[in-house]
Amino acid sequence: MKFDVVDLKNEKVGDADLDDAIFAAPVREYLFWEVVNWQRARRRAGTHKVKGRSEVRGGGKKPWRQKGTGRARHGTIRSPLWVGGGTVHGPSPRDYSYSMPKKKRKAALRSALSMKARDGQLRVVDSLEFPEIKTKFAAQVLETLEAPSALFVDATSRDEETNAVAHNDKLRLSVRNLKDAKYLASEGLNVEDVLRYDVLVLSQQALDHIQEVLKR
Repeated sequence: MKFDVVDLKNEKVGDADLDDAIFAAPVREYLFWEVVNWQRARRRAGTHKVKGRSEVRGGGKKPWRQKGTGRARHGTIRSPLWVGGGTVHGPSPRDYSYSMPKKKRKAALRSALSMKARDGQLRVVDSLEFPEIKTKFAAQVLETLEAPSALFVDATSRDEETNAVAHNDKLRLSVRNLKDAKYLASEGLNVEDVLRYDVLVLSQQALDHIQEVLKR
């Protein structure tokens, strides 16, 4: 389908061809829950840890003799029954990540992109090259594009000699202090960020890259 391409002044400068299989796909909202939970599980550090009875320092001596004191029998003051003792069945380091089929992840992203296009929350901009690093300019772009909050997505480039990846740093640094905006490279586009922001702003290059990847 045809879609308007605008500039940073929100004036139409051309048309883009959106693949119906990606931007007009059925919106399967149940996939959002599955994929977002999978993303969050992968981000969990899993470094939680408490000390068991054998790891708490001290308590090597029996606090009092076994019989004749009128008190309960104890072998160590580091028992879980004592304040300062070890913890029973407490959390230990673990990996929370799990696998999810690539087809399901792509289907969820297609659904999210289709929902944005359907609801009028998609903007395709010919170029996201800012003249300078300026947060005020980024805030003005948000207002011009009629976006209460926005996810800016631009394509990266690669240096042929060093093979280093170059991001759109003027855009990235301009929006990093805005609570209602975020920059992502097109390689990092994901369901959670697409759903979190009101408007998805794609550069023409990012759109081409996304369509190329999601066609596979």
